[in-house]
Amino acid sequence: MTRALLLVDVQNDFTEGGALGVVGGAEVARRISGLLASEGDAYDVIVASRDWHDADSDNGGHFATDEPANFTTTWPVHCVAGTEGAEYHPDLALGSVDVHVFKGQGKPSYSAFEGSTDDGVPLREVLASNEVTDIDIAGIATDYCVRASALDAIAAGLKVRILTGFIAGVASETSNAALNELSDAGAELD
Repeated sequence: MTRALLLVDVQNDFTEGGALGVVGGAEVARRISGLLASEGDAYDVIVASRDWHDADSDNGGHFATDEPANFTTTWPVHCVAGTEGAEYHPDLALGSVDVHVFKGQGKPSYSAFEGSTDDGVPLREVLASNEVTDIDIAGIATDYCVRASALDAIAAGLKVRILTGFIAGVASETSNAALNELSDAGAELD
């Protein structure tokens, strides 16, 4: 068994004060840092994903440019590559992170499995090359990118555990629905 930890989108724009700030996002960053300090050695590979959208486009309709954002398929501008909003939250300790994955880049993207490294290696290949069988997932937002990443991990045949003390969602109703869906799909909620 090879275990990975996937940290999903713990970025400034998804924490309090950001373009799409989630209540509790900064606390998630601090808790993950504590987890990495106390249990980081338990993981064979640690991956962090980031939304990394293009500045000069609507990113395939992901950014609302002509109409107000509907907060379902279109969103306010967020996590533009190279901006402060796209950076990891300052309370997230990055020293243990082995691989950084970027997603978006001109198109709508929720799952970290839609992303790749700076060298263009897709997350699925990163995990396969490290012979990962089990993956723990933490990050933001429970009801969007954590959900999508976990569903893709399950579809890839990985044993998935959601670290529920290390996630934050947009809304409690949709976050609870996402966790129920993930549990029904085979994820362990811890």
